[in-house]
Amino acid sequence: MLGKILDRLVSMLRAAGDPTRLRLLLLLRQAELTVSELVEIVGQSQPRVSRHLKLLGEAGLVERFKEGSWVFCRASDRGVGAQLGAAIAGLADPQSQQADKARLAHVREVRAGAAAAYFKANAGEWERIRALHAPEKDVEAAIAHHLTGKVIENFLDAGTGTGRMLELIAPHARRAVGIDISPEMLAIARDRLLRSDIHNAQVRLADTYRLPFANQGTGVDAGTGFDVVLFHQVLHYLDDPSAAVAEAVRVMVPGGRLLIADFTPHQEEFLRDEFAHRRLGFSDREVESWFSAAGLTSAGSETIAPQGAGEKLTVKLWLATAKACSKKEAA
Repeated sequence: MLGKILDRLVSMLRAAGDPTRLRLLLLLRQAELTVSELVEIVGQSQPRVSRHLKLLGEAGLVERFKEGSWVFCRASDRGVGAQLGAAIAGLADPQSQQADKARLAHVREVRAGAAAAYFKANAGEWERIRALHAPEKDVEAAIAHHLTGKVIENFLDAGTGTGRMLELIAPHARRAVGIDISPEMLAIARDRLLRSDIHNAQVRLADTYRLPFANQGTGVDAGTGFDVVLFHQVLHYLDDPSAAVAEAVRVMVPGGRLLIADFTPHQEEFLRDEFAHRRLGFSDREVESWFSAAGLTSAGSETIAPQGAGEKLTVKLWLATAKACSKKEAA
């Protein structure tokens, strides 16, 4: 056993020992980047950079994620790879990284510009919806109150959108992951995380019906499940919210917590016609039926009613917990 651990450590050190691979590793500890962005920063050919990334990935120091025709890379955030990466970064000479950091700053500016353009083009639509319910700060305060009272190991924001919930909750979690089916939204979320200097959060292109994470019920890949899952203003877009909740439970650890923040039933048909809302809110009975079907236990709710002029929609938070391990299972 000790021999295998030492062999793995030697493999990691060998991978990080090359000057270019060291540069790539240090860059990917600062930001999640595409292969083309890394090519621009380090000034080497795409095949050469891809080869270096492959070796870093095989050593467990870097993770690669395909998103459409793009491949995103980031430094490993768990296990020995993350620990060694942190140790190497702590020993690296800051002065030797200045040129790469300057080019990284330029890449970030380009990315931020693209995200800002998309946000500007759609901001009017989002603001029109926000004006119909209680201020977002009130909703966010309620979500934070319910989720951050206990330590969070792994947080999943299902349907992260612009990444605001990651920005809100990630500082209270060891690790945070946001998934969304829209590459444009993920671009905004990545920019938000960069601007907020949040390094323990990442986003992935994925479907809420088919989460790219291990089934916690099988005991496979133990320790990677989520102890907190959030659906914030997501389920009203789905044709089968119950299936999305069941899929979230699949990747939750025993005793994990799930929170839904969405609208109660309303009659604003324009949201369906103009903003692709498939459902005009949910009743307590319906949400609790999802919880029951997924094996969750309802853990209360909170209503945030409209108060200001023009506000018509009520936002509600529904909480539930997953079944905890029995003493026999824990043993």
